[in-house]
Amino acid sequence: MKFTDDKQVIDYLYSLPHFHKKSDLSYIKRVLHQLGDPQDQVKTIHVTGTNGKGSTSYYLSNLLMKAGQKTGLFVSPYIREFNERIQINNKNIPNQDLTALANEVLGAITTLQRQEPDFNLVTFEFEVALAFLYFAEQNCDYAVIEVGIGAKHDKTNVITPEVSIITTIGLDHEQIIGPTIQDIAREKSGIIKANRPVVVGTIPDEVREIIKNAAQAKNAPLLKLNRDFKVESDKKISYEFENKKLIFKSRPLVESYDIVIAVTAFYQLNLALDDQAVEEAINATQIPGRYQTISNQPAIILDGAHNIQAMTNLLQVVHAKARKQNGQVYALITMMKDKDLDQVFSLFDKDDQVLLTTLNYPRVAKKNDFPLDVQKRYNYEEDYRRGFTKLKKKLKINDILLVTGSFYLVSAVLNWKGDRDAS
Repeated sequence: MKFTDDKQVIDYLYSLPHFHKKSDLSYIKRVLHQLGDPQDQVKTIHVTGTNGKGSTSYYLSNLLMKAGQKTGLFVSPYIREFNERIQINNKNIPNQDLTALANEVLGAITTLQRQEPDFNLVTFEFEVALAFLYFAEQNCDYAVIEVGIGAKHDKTNVITPEVSIITTIGLDHEQIIGPTIQDIAREKSGIIKANRPVVVGTIPDEVREIIKNAAQAKNAPLLKLNRDFKVESDKKISYEFENKKLIFKSRPLVESYDIVIAVTAFYQLNLALDDQAVEEAINATQIPGRYQTISNQPAIILDGAHNIQAMTNLLQVVHAKARKQNGQVYALITMMKDKDLDQVFSLFDKDDQVLLTTLNYPRVAKKNDFPLDVQKRYNYEEDYRRGFTKLKKKLKINDILLVTGSFYLVSAVLNWKGDRDAS
């Protein structure tokens, strides 16, 4: 078998299983070794966290580029096209490179199958192999690597990064890396490597010792938000670390945490970049699908918040904005049916106008997957485009339309409407 175009590659990736019978790193390690261990040929920064890891990765990538470094970026999910998952210097991997690299990975798998006929990779492992191979072959100086889920058992955890990052710890993917928040913290602490600094953001009190002990056991310097570096967010974002004081443009509070985590991690690399350039790099960063505004007056905001922690943070910002301008909040939402739906929907105010919708994906909730009281409280529109149009027609100039609950929904609306909603 040989791939001839990117569509064949993507179709093949989605035909692969999602999990192995055993959750270890042996499969990905064997393929990478067969490919010459490309993951060891580029300096890396490894990023995990329940929320904020994607945003932090984008901020860090921009800082590295500003410092003149050829920078790889591996993130998920994608918003516009699959190629977003693997970038160099903010440019998506070209289709021809994706196809050529997929054939290289497939060749390595075929070689291993001669000794072990049942050997294969799951979807995410194949994607990880593509990324490391691309970054090595393109001679990147650094690559920012966002985990898929967790850290210790995540298929990206085959590197010794220059810096590790844990943005937040909260409840999500409990059935895979839980069920308790302590289990999740232990899993995420697997990103910590011997003698390499780890930068930590918002961590609940009940799991701080787990992270602290993991860092001490690895002799890894631990830099904590609100202890080693500080942030204040009002009209602008103020950042303090050691002798540095920087000011960034205002963003939602949780984004300010992601910014200062990224900047603190960047400073661990000892790359030359003056304060003004750091501020410019951060202020210029645009993150797809995270508090992305496609219209003002009335505001239309798209955000892929899909768990309790992320939705709490998002709705605090949106409700504060609505109160300030005396506007009504409308929300178009769907979620994966395995999420904590009851708790997420309890976060909406009673005056919020919420419309449930769905998408043509197996995991996405359909009408009967929503809790009964949610079904009674809110209307349901199967076609998200019709739902979006219905809500948009109701908007007055100070109102807010929020599209949220899933990056899949954000992706669908952006691919339909574009970055600026002109219609």
